Amino acid sequence: MNELFENESSHSSGVYAKHPIAIVRGDGARVWDSEGREYIDCVAGHGVANLGHAHPAVTEAIAAQARRLITLHEAYYNDQRAALLAKLARMVPELDRLFLCNSGTEAVEAALKFARLSTGRSGVVAAMRGFHGRTMGALSATWNKHYREPFLPLVPGFSHVPFNNVEALEKAVNEDTAAVILEVVQGEGGVHVAEPGYLEAARAITREHGALLIIDEVQTGLGRTGKMLALEHFELIPDLMCLAKSLAGGLPVGAVLIGPAVRNLAPGLHGSTFGGNPLVCAAALAALEVLESEDLPGQAAEKGAYLLERLNELRSPLIREVRGLGLIVGVELKSRVAPYLAAMQDRGVLAFAAGLTVIRLLPPLVITQAELDTVIEALRSAIAEPIPEAAEP
Repeated sequence: MNELFENESSHSSGVYAKHPIAIVRGDGARVWDSEGREYIDCVAGHGVANLGHAHPAVTEAIAAQARRLITLHEAYYNDQRAALLAKLARMVPELDRLFLCNSGTEAVEAALKFARLSTGRSGVVAAMRGFHGRTMGALSATWNKHYREPFLPLVPGFSHVPFNNVEALEKAVNEDTAAVILEVVQGEGGVHVAEPGYLEAARAITREHGALLIIDEVQTGLGRTGKMLALEHFELIPDLMCLAKSLAGGLPVGAVLIGPAVRNLAPGLHGSTFGGNPLVCAAALAALEVLESEDLPGQAAEKGAYLLERLNELRSPLIREVRGLGLIVGVELKSRVAPYLAAMQDRGVLAFAAGLTVIRLLPPLVITQAELDTVIEALRSAIAEPIPEAAEP
C-alpha cells in the first residue's frame, strides 16, 4: 500500500487531493480497496457509474468491439457511431444533430462555440454556483472563484446571475447575448434544483432576444434525476444540450445535441480526434440499452424518493437542509463536511462534497434499498459524533 501511494504521489501532477485508499475493483454499487475493504460508492466516478461498476453488458460490448475496431476518426463512417447517433437523436427528436467528443467540458466548449458561430454574438450568461468544466471556455461559464482565479483572464463576454432568479436573468440577456447556459440541478454548486417556472422563463427570455439556450445535463442526464433527462421534469426543449459522464457506462465520452436554431456548422469548424470512436460508441449503445431495459430512471425516482424521505427523518441539529432530485442528493450541514466525509469512509461509505458544507450523494442507480439504508446509517452515525475539526466555515 505505501509503495502504491508513493509511486502515484511521486509522479502525479499534484492537482488532485487524494484520499488515503486505493480502489482496485468495483461491482455494482460497491468498490474494494487494495486491502480488501469494501465500500458502498456514492461518488460513482463523480456521477459516471450510473449503471454501477463493471456492468456485464457494457464490459462485454467493450471487449467485443475492441477485438473488431477501437479507433476511427469521424472523417469515415462507422456502424457503431451511426447507431449511437440515431439512438441519441430519438431521445430528443427536436435535437436531432449531434457532436461527439470525450467529456463534459468538451461538450460545453463545443456548445459555446456553436452558439457564438450561430448567432454572431459573443455574450454568454451563466448562473452563480454553476459548474460547467475546467477548460478555458467552460471555466469562463463556471462561477466558483476557486476554479477561476488562478487562470485569469478568462474568455471575455461571460457574466453570471443568481440561479432561480428570473428578474436577474431578464436584465442580463440582451442583443449581444449568444447563449444562456444553465444546469437543471446545480451539482457542484450544492445540489440546488431549478424552481418551477425558472427554466421555462429562461427559454422564453432567450427566444425573445434571439439568444440560444444551452442546458448542461452532464451530471443530471441519463436517469440520474428519475427521468432519462432532467429536462423531462420541465417539458423543456433547449437549443443545445450537453451530455457526458455516464453515457458510455464508464468510458470517456461527451455529446452535444443540436437543435434547428443552431446554424452555420460546416466541415472543419470544430472536431475531435477521439470523439465518436467505435469503442466508446459500442459501450454507449450497451449502456443506453441497460438504462432502458432495467428502467434505471424509474429506479432512480423510487430510490431517490426513499433516500430523501429517510434523510429528512434524521432530524439532526447539524443538518440545515436536505435537497435533491432522484439520486442526486445534497445534505447541507451547519459545519464543513470534510471530517464527516472521512467518518463516513471509516464506516464503509464513499461520498463527496458539493462546496464546503454539502455532502453530495451520487450512488449508482442500481444501488439496492439495503445499501441505501447502510448509507443513511453511516451518515447518521457520522454526524451524531462530535468532530472537533468541523469548524464553522
